Order: sequence, then C-alpha cells, then structure tokens
Amino acid sequence: MSAFIAALPMYDWPECRAETDAQWAAMAGRLRAAGVDAPAQLVRRNADMPAVPGGIRDAAGALIAPDPATLPPDGLDFATLWRHPRLLVAQTCWGPMEVTGLAAHVGVVGQPDYSAFEGGAGPFYSSAILMRRGQADPVAAPAEGGAVLPLERLRGGRLAFNETASMSGLIALSRDLAAAGEGFDIFGDRIETGGHRASIEAVAAGRADICAVDCRSWRLGKRFEPAAADLVPVGWTARRPGLPYISAAALAPLHARIAGALAAGGPDQPLSRASSG
Repeated sequence: MSAFIAALPMYDWPECRAETDAQWAAMAGRLRAAGVDAPAQLVRRNADMPAVPGGIRDAAGALIAPDPATLPPDGLDFATLWRHPRLLVAQTCWGPMEVTGLAAHVGVVGQPDYSAFEGGAGPFYSSAILMRRGQADPVAAPAEGGAVLPLERLRGGRLAFNETASMSGLIALSRDLAAAGEGFDIFGDRIETGGHRASIEAVAAGRADICAVDCRSWRLGKRFEPAAADLVPVGWTARRPGLPYISAAALAPLHARIAGALAAGGPDQPLSRASSG
C-alpha cells in the first residue's frame, strides 16, 4: 500500500467517476515509472484519508486542519484534504490558494489542458456566464480570451455561485466586473449553492438568474445535468490559469519528479504551466 494519497475531486461528477479513475490510473502509472509510490485508489471520502492524531500542523506546529478521523466519514472536506501531509497529488482551485493561504502548505506540480473545451486554451480557462434560455442570445467564447460581460442583463439579477473562495464561480467574475467599473452591487442578490451543478440547477429552476461556471464544468453540465438544457452562455469571464495540481509541502523533494511525470502525459497534464498571477 502506498504511503501517499491522491484525489481528483474537481470534475469528479458521479456519472463520470470511471473516467476520473481511468485518468488517475494513467497518471499513477507515469508516477510509478518515475519512481514515485502513487496510490492505486483516489480519496473520495474523509474516511479514505489517513488519520493525523492531534490534527494537521504546519512546519511551525500551528494547527491548520483537523484530524480526518474526526470528520464525518462519508463527506469530503477539501480544506483538510489539501493540507494533508501525505498528499501526493490533488486538484485544487486558485481561489483557495490565494484566499485561504493554501499556497503556503503545498507546491504546484502541474495544470490540466483546457483546449478541448469552449472557453479553454492550454492551461487557461474561462467561465461561462449562464442565464435561462430566451433571456439573451447565446454568446460564443471569444478567441482572444477577453471578458464578455452583458452588464445590462446582469443588472438586478440574482447570482448563484458555488462558494466564496471559487475562482471560476465568483472571484473571476468579481475581477472582471471591477475592470469594467462595476461591483457585486450590480446584482440584486447572491445565493451560495455549494457547487457548480447546484448553481446550474438554481438558475434553471428560477431560484437565481445568473451563474458563472468554468468551461469544463459547463461541458459536464451539458453531458449529465438535464437542467443545463435550459441555460445558455450569455457572456464569459476573461481567460485565466486553470486549476493547479498540488502536492504537500512536506513532499517537496518529490515535486520535480511528480511534475515531470504529469507533464509526460496527455491532455490532462500539459508540458507548460501558467502563472497564477
């Protein structure tokens, strides 16, 4: 059994878990070929994480996350997962890296390629700004990757967003609005849903009017979520670096080998990496 853990939770919808497992099998094979002891299975529950008696602590001994064994076994606490000292590889988001201080506890070892998705280009992605069909004409993602903001359509609407630390669901939109001289007061209300899929459902059901969903999650929505058929992109956030693959800071001696193994793969592990700035 490997001493390490890994997780690919950001696009792991129930309908495509076999695809996620196949992606990890390919990644794990390259890691093992590089001499890295990659685990066979992905973490999908708190119970899958090894216990850390006394809680997870940083190099100075400060408590930064609880012992996974104290958490509800069938949930998955991302903040604890991302700070686990045995984390070999996981997906995260630049929002938590910037907003919650996660960057101090991990190293970035790669980024996925978004070229297969409308709004993506290499390691960069955009979020589709979605409204109900018939409220506005659909807008294609601009080739140059700039923001397309239908300001008058957004004004007074209810924004559904997945969580406050999400780059794709909230922070990117906030920054693009600021660049256009606007703020979140353009919206009549904001509703936190807990996930991109839930945001799609909230807009389709009329509980909200607008949401921003990263281009890969929007593709998943169109594949698997019936409510997505009622929505269209009416704008796009500016293109930004897509989510990073991270590894625990405690595993820094392995980071170069991990990065090399990921970069040697196919479209989910490109050779180039974008800056988070």
